[in-house]
Amino acid sequence: MGEFSNILDAIVAFLWHEYVLYAIVGTGILFTIWSGFSQYRALTHGPAVVRGSYDDPDDPGAINHFQALATALSGTVGLGNIGGVAIAIALGGPGAVFWMWVIGLLGMAIKLTEVTMSMLYRNTDDPDNPHGGPMWVAARALEKKNLPRLGRTIGVIFCLAMITSTFTGGNMFQAWNISEITQTYYGVPSWITGIILAVIVGVVIIGGIKRIGKFTGTFVPLMVVAYLLTGFWVLFANIGEVPEILGLIVTSAFSTSAVSGAFVGGTVFFAFQVGMQRAIFSNEAGQGSSAMVHAAAKTDEPVREGIVAGLEPFIDTIVVCTFTALIILSTGIWNRAPDIPFDEVPTFAASESEWTLDDMPIDGDDWFVGDGAFIIVAADDNPDTGNNLHKVTGVVTDIESGLAIVWGPIESDTEPVAQGSGYYRNYIGATLTAKAFDSVTPGLGKWVVTIATWLFGLSTMVAWCYYGEQGVVFMAGERGVIYYKLVYCLLIVVASLGLVKSEEDLNNVISIGTGVIMFANIPIIWMFGYQAMKAYKNYIARLKTGRMGPDHPPPHLDDLLSGRDVE
Repeated sequence: MGEFSNILDAIVAFLWHEYVLYAIVGTGILFTIWSGFSQYRALTHGPAVVRGSYDDPDDPGAINHFQALATALSGTVGLGNIGGVAIAIALGGPGAVFWMWVIGLLGMAIKLTEVTMSMLYRNTDDPDNPHGGPMWVAARALEKKNLPRLGRTIGVIFCLAMITSTFTGGNMFQAWNISEITQTYYGVPSWITGIILAVIVGVVIIGGIKRIGKFTGTFVPLMVVAYLLTGFWVLFANIGEVPEILGLIVTSAFSTSAVSGAFVGGTVFFAFQVGMQRAIFSNEAGQGSSAMVHAAAKTDEPVREGIVAGLEPFIDTIVVCTFTALIILSTGIWNRAPDIPFDEVPTFAASESEWTLDDMPIDGDDWFVGDGAFIIVAADDNPDTGNNLHKVTGVVTDIESGLAIVWGPIESDTEPVAQGSGYYRNYIGATLTAKAFDSVTPGLGKWVVTIATWLFGLSTMVAWCYYGEQGVVFMAGERGVIYYKLVYCLLIVVASLGLVKSEEDLNNVISIGTGVIMFANIPIIWMFGYQAMKAYKNYIARLKTGRMGPDHPPPHLDDLLSGRDVE
């Protein structure tokens, strides 16, 4: 199993090399300039389109613009907004948030381009059930250039990568997180949670894109508003810290972050790298996934839906991710003091090329099997932190004498020396966010994070099921969809049975699927993005000169949310 993990690590390192990140940033800059800063149009014209002023029931498609946006957001606004931001701050410091903003803004232009392309080449043979996405762009565009086999091959590669990512990151990882946190906090056996999740998701996805659109149109605004309202309670308690925190985010983006409590520091490049990775995973810019759901929107103007899609990175990264970041940074949980003070400074023993700590007995009333911990040590130079500090992690294990933290080894040419004044609990991802809530109102994090995990995870599972379905349709037609949906629901239960023991391997599989998607999708954007830009400039010219405008006032809100305005 160790050799298999090493293979996965090597593949991920190749697919997510730093030059891949640079290519994504370069793509965002290119289409930002080419479009004349389309972010402005997304923020000014997009809301009017989403509000339904341009909805027309006679246009081809199945759902209105608002439902398309809500469904796409249900796939992007997920556990990454709660846990992903926490990981970025824990690793890269406050400066990572600034680079998340950058990729969020550039991602608006990327999303607009890839969705516009998808709309230009979508399949509307069945006007009530259209299909689109990068696979259709590759197949149809290259077919016009007398390269049908190449187009089909690229499309199939994209679909296989999408389905892999759908089953793992979009489905099983969500189900695993939901069942684990529910069992941990409330004692509900994980398999029961899995069955409940499978039933809920099954009821929604069996109804097709129209039912998905109605579900997400109501569900997504509710979950985002609920999270923001609860978070405002935490921010209000630390409102005086916010201006200083915003300044810290900007200054830390351009200077090496200093050591502070549990944070061991971070270089400018590391903050840049971590921030971009987290933002890309969060808002999916460049992955082509949300283009598939936008292809179902009722419209005869491809660019109009592209402009709507441009709102996604803004909502996901600039609004929701920033909100989580401010909560974590303002409460100080990211650079907290040690949880267990040293009785005496621990020393390391040499073991071949590694250094190890003795097992550390702990009180079972406050710690449980599987809990993580870490200690900060000075050792060899750390290129990520810009200093010589490292974290040595451990896991609470039930040994013969009782519970103890079993420490992992550290490789170093020099003897590691413990720093600071104690040991830290290892709050990873969403747990760090929960502790930020708890620091203001004890117990609040338990409720907020559990409920948010359910809401965000469910919405992601529903949206990603549809993405994978579109891949099945492209490769095998409609006849394969029902079998795909049954397998999808079955894997929810499988994930909740505790069969997945290694979060690292699952995460590697997710990264491989996403990486292959980007390797297939970014070149497609480069090859055919000029068509999206041509269509975009034509649309904006007509909008500016008054040759196009809303034909009716916005529909009633109930009709918009339910989709009745286009029925």
